[in-house]
Amino acid sequence: MIATLQNDRLLRALRREPVDRTPVWLMRQAGRYLPEYRAIRARAGHFMNLCQTPELACEVTLQPLARFPLDAAILFSDILTIPDAMGLGLSFSEGEGPQFARPVWSVADIARLPVPDPEVELRYVMDAVRLIRRELAGQVPLIGFAGSPWTLATYMVEGGSSKDYVRIKSLLYNQPDALHRLLDVTARAVTAYLNAQVAAGVQALMVFDTWGGILAPRAYRDFSLAYMARIVAGLTRVVEGRPVPVILFTKGGGAWLEDIAATGCDAVGVDWTVDLGEARQRVGDRVALQGNLDPAVLYAAPDRIRQQVAHVLADFGPGPGHVFNLGHGIQPGVEPDAVRVLVEAVHEFSAPDHASTAS
Repeated sequence: MIATLQNDRLLRALRREPVDRTPVWLMRQAGRYLPEYRAIRARAGHFMNLCQTPELACEVTLQPLARFPLDAAILFSDILTIPDAMGLGLSFSEGEGPQFARPVWSVADIARLPVPDPEVELRYVMDAVRLIRRELAGQVPLIGFAGSPWTLATYMVEGGSSKDYVRIKSLLYNQPDALHRLLDVTARAVTAYLNAQVAAGVQALMVFDTWGGILAPRAYRDFSLAYMARIVAGLTRVVEGRPVPVILFTKGGGAWLEDIAATGCDAVGVDWTVDLGEARQRVGDRVALQGNLDPAVLYAAPDRIRQQVAHVLADFGPGPGHVFNLGHGIQPGVEPDAVRVLVEAVHEFSAPDHASTAS
């Protein structure tokens, strides 16, 4: 039996409802900066083994919650599980990042791509979700996620990480119809994958558009945002009478906050290059906002971290609709104590702003 949720700050904030303090979770909160993560990573042998073994994925997901009073857990997985399940052959090389054995380089390659069955090819993710929900025992909500179609397509076409995006941008400008076909199948796969995560037990969803910010404005709207909007429209948004909020995050997407907010999502992730107060003015009360501390602040002294946390909270201002987060993920060299300082400062400093509205 699934336990009753004890801390629903995140879900309430994403619905722009009153909370007693601003909820906080951090992108990559389970990762290499934690010594216990590095230990289990060494034990697993390779990264994909961590992702594909539900018991290990569960253990890693829960590790930061044992250290810090976070307001959410996020499923430990990788955005590239979908293209791997499509048959591209994902591997990770130390120091080089992800690589695909069979990248997508032709129209014929695109035509061969299947939409994976989340309970077959990606069953290990769903089993991890079910196990994590059981082990959380209602402590905090569980966030599920996927990469955006554009971001996944970037890795699929480039064959891995890229500095110049020559292959994917050449496809965009030379064969836009082919890229649309690739994005269509990827969007259908992401929608099915996220809906399966909801069915398995996640309580909120996030779409990571890591590389949307490399696009020109028209290309962003046509090749990234349009497909995220399609995903939002196809998601299961209510389960057993409970809303399942959706967060969209485009790194480097500050120019398009209004367009992202208009997709029908519940919250927009904001990176550190945008003033959070200005972002709030621009989107109004249409969506909640998530962000947006510069991840590099975690290398600073404790008093400086607290100062910067206070600045972010002040930028947003009083009232509901803010989920505190970094503007991107925690870096591997961060000291765990720095994360503790951040999380505790968010709760401490935000409580007065919510005292008159929390129910």
